[in-house]
Amino acid sequence: MTMQAAELTANERTQRSALTVPLIYAISCFFIWGLAYGLLDVLNKHFQDTLSIGKAQSTWLQMAYFGAYLTMSLPAGALLRRKGYKYGILTGLCITAGGAFLFIPSAEAASFPFFVISMFVLATGLCYLETAADTYVNVLGPADRAEHRLNLAQSFNGLGTFVGPIIGGALFFGNVADTGNAHQSIQTTYAVIGVLVLVFAFLLSRAHLPEIAEPASAHGDGQGSLLNEKHFVLGVTTQALYIGAQVGIGAFFINLVTETWPGLSSQNGAYMLSIAMLLYLVGRFLTTALMTRVAPRKILLAYGLINTVLTLIVALGIQKVSAVALVAVFFFMSAMFATIFTLGVKDLGANTKRASSIMVMAIGGGVLLPYPMGLIAESFGTAAAFFLPAACFVLVAFYGWKGSQIARVPAKA
Repeated sequence: MTMQAAELTANERTQRSALTVPLIYAISCFFIWGLAYGLLDVLNKHFQDTLSIGKAQSTWLQMAYFGAYLTMSLPAGALLRRKGYKYGILTGLCITAGGAFLFIPSAEAASFPFFVISMFVLATGLCYLETAADTYVNVLGPADRAEHRLNLAQSFNGLGTFVGPIIGGALFFGNVADTGNAHQSIQTTYAVIGVLVLVFAFLLSRAHLPEIAEPASAHGDGQGSLLNEKHFVLGVTTQALYIGAQVGIGAFFINLVTETWPGLSSQNGAYMLSIAMLLYLVGRFLTTALMTRVAPRKILLAYGLINTVLTLIVALGIQKVSAVALVAVFFFMSAMFATIFTLGVKDLGANTKRASSIMVMAIGGGVLLPYPMGLIAESFGTAAAFFLPAACFVLVAFYGWKGSQIARVPAKA
């Protein structure tokens, strides 16, 4: 009996070792779209300054980025089911590189619509990449550690979002009066990103990424209706509104802090965004460790309630206090996406890939809040726009409290 147990342990160690390299490659993908997202919010304010566009109009960048997730996630999921994880990741990387290279002619033309189109193409690649990588990390190991694994992977996404504003702040706000130089820095930045993504795609193409079959489940054979899975349907809704809140917060971060912190420049606002992203990164690592002791849904409840309070403080527009509260919001947003994702697709068996592609499509919820927040900001001030994210965090807290547990038990025959 002892020998059998020892053999089982050795087999488990061998299996885990075989999954380590694929997991490293999959986690590396998270840094790529983290960097792209970290640059997005800096570009928003940059184009307000250099192309003289309004707050609402500038959010077309966010709408292009997250509109790609809304429209391309189902095709990405279909490709993933048909061709597998490695093909899905490689497709995403190649499209991402193509979108990055499109920024070069867009910057040459100094055209905001061209930038919007470039962002949509780049985000389409990220959508394919994220659909494959999120799902792969979710199944690449024991099911009871899925939340832990995805939060760890999302921590490297947080590293990218931390680096992005530093790069954008240093390069894009160097001399806003000289539009040509400002746009030249955009060309250089995205050209480098495109080349590095292609190099990574080449390395990954030569690596062995095993296909992992989803475990059998009482929740269906992959053909049933996901509408019957109430925890999943509510999870998609919660994810869409949470992403809407996150995107709106990022889009108007620099506007909010420069308006409520006297004398703060846009460049310093970008660096402050980087500090917020650092808290986002730290929050992911700390929360990943915390999940070994506390149930993920309880963490989601607590973080949702805390962020409701913090965003209400932001909405009051208190000098300096609101800016500090907004920075703190990022720490408690850190684990929300990954936790909602894993709770939403839990126990779906062969439906997991299809459900994951829909859950990634919920990232398209990023189109919901930025434009309305822009209109509110133009009419009543930027601070007032943050009442909308506060309402979304209430739903996040509810999903952690009750929503993720709805109808989890399989229906009787």
